Amino acid sequence: MSDFHPGFLLNAIVYAALGIALFCLAFAIVDKLTPYHLWQEIVEEKNLALAILIGFMSLGMCVIIAAAVH
Repeated sequence: MSDFHPGFLLNAIVYAALGIALFCLAFAIVDKLTPYHLWQEIVEEKNLALAILIGFMSLGMCVIIAAAVH
């Protein structure tokens, strides 16, 4: 195993921040494309099916973003 280099930590922080920013942007786009407000539908109306769908969609977007950023 090679020695620790501070650049590795900086790279991890930059890639993590980039991935989170891309995920937030993608989620905002999906929220705008749906005919209803996702947060209101999940929290106030307690739509469990939509919550599960959005959860799996979020995981899918995160896997794609992680693969693209890595």
